[in-house]
Amino acid sequence: MKALPVFEAVARLNSFSRAAQELHISQSAVSHQIRLLEDYLGEALFVRNGRYLSLTEEGKSYFETIASALSQIERASEQLQGHEDMQVRLALFSSFAVRWLIPRLPGLQRQYPQLNLTLEMMSAEPQLSDRISDCFITLQHEQRGFTFDLIYSERLFPVCSRTLWQRLCADLLQQGLISSMEPESISAEHLKRLPLLSTYSIFGEKGEDWRRWFQEAGTHLPESTRYQHFSHMLLTLEAARHHQGIALTNDYMYIPSEDHDLVMLPTHIMKTHDRFYVAYKSSRRQEPGIQILRRWLNEQARASGLLSPH
Repeated sequence: MKALPVFEAVARLNSFSRAAQELHISQSAVSHQIRLLEDYLGEALFVRNGRYLSLTEEGKSYFETIASALSQIERASEQLQGHEDMQVRLALFSSFAVRWLIPRLPGLQRQYPQLNLTLEMMSAEPQLSDRISDCFITLQHEQRGFTFDLIYSERLFPVCSRTLWQRLCADLLQQGLISSMEPESISAEHLKRLPLLSTYSIFGEKGEDWRRWFQEAGTHLPESTRYQHFSHMLLTLEAARHHQGIALTNDYMYIPSEDHDLVMLPTHIMKTHDRFYVAYKSSRRQEPGIQILRRWLNEQARASGLLSPH
């Protein structure tokens, strides 16, 4: 047992010397504890190559279990002592954080000043593990030992700048295709004449977002259609704000009451079948910090319309 916190520190910091500094013991004491643990387990936990240190496969597996267990022991002790520090790490996609979560954080801080929230940005789906974060906003929906709370079912719809929208309406009105400058709906066919801004990371292929959208709307784009391509929806929306074309976006990237530069076009809406969940260890669901965060996220999702039926 004495060696386990030493092993956890070395594995986390990837350094004997930094672990010694954190634990306030000598480096030789750290090395001694690791040797005792490896002898006890009958397995090498680290590969030492000169100045470089890395976990063996057995070490990685052991670290995953040990880190979670030690963390639970620490939290249980703090709860029993009555001075638990409610620190919670939340891992989530950068776009969800920037456009939806961060503007709402002042409200969380006012409502729950005792909660110390740390955001961990991710560009791809991470492994669900205590070693990475305490809670996740993820597209994953099942993993042994985890609970998943639905927060949003994604849909894509066209938006453009108010200037471009007024220009389109004036053109359609002149042609007799609509009866007013504020039409209740327009056809997908009407959008073919405008520049299309594509986020190729949505479906992994350039122009695929618009091809699928037009197909669902009952029409097809010609092969000669030209797009402006962007790797991320944040970039696509910025181009739309500057009147460069029409973009496809979703409900957490575009919130009408908060984004006055853009207009949601009254036309077809496409469901992508991607669902976003708040995920956390089932064994930790009673922890006050996780309870507060998941309850608040659910409330905010409902208040902003993410969980409302569309």
